[in-house]
Amino acid sequence: MENAALRGADQASAADSDEAWEGLGDITIWTLGIATAVIGLIALLRRKVLLAFVAVGVIVGGQVITQALKRFILPRPELVEVTGDYAHNSFPSGHTTIAMTVLVAAILVVPYRCRGLAMLIVMTWSVGIGAYSVTAKWHRLSDTIGADFVALIVGSIAALVLLRYGAIQRTEYRPKLRVIYVVLMSIGGFMTLAVALLWDISLECKICAIRSSNGIYTWRQIA
Repeated sequence: MENAALRGADQASAADSDEAWEGLGDITIWTLGIATAVIGLIALLRRKVLLAFVAVGVIVGGQVITQALKRFILPRPELVEVTGDYAHNSFPSGHTTIAMTVLVAAILVVPYRCRGLAMLIVMTWSVGIGAYSVTAKWHRLSDTIGADFVALIVGSIAALVLLRYGAIQRTEYRPKLRVIYVVLMSIGGFMTLAVALLWDISLECKICAIRSSNGIYTWRQIA
């Protein structure tokens, strides 16, 4: 799966690669600070101080966890001799963590009736940042998935804290448009993954066939 994602990035056009680099380059300390301030301001305008602290804590906490994992806890094993950027650990993706924690914080602070619109806008951007990270070859697929789990963890903790103090309440009502959007995004993600896996299997079969015809390897059926 990892190799399939990397081979997919190899197939990206120069325009797609430039777009990915530009999108990732837009995430800086300044833009992160502005996004965090906007998140906190929305909560304060709703007169929810606890919500503001928790939402900002989601973004800050996500970066603390990600940078700690990347720099101190999960060093890259030295399996072969490498130098430069390849020697540094890239798990989990810092940019994807930023995008996903901003998404979680935005969903927390906006009014319930506006969450569908916030999800439509912010989720599209955050998922795009994860895809850009792979397209630009800044990260492997597992790096972005790890960042998603970091955002999920801090978001879950934030929701539990807010529920504990009565800042949020459970509801059985689910807007149909929001459900449709999530379902379509999930289907699109699974379809993309399936295509990538089929492409990888097809490419491996072709490589084996070529090597077999050249007498380098004997043909073996790939299960």
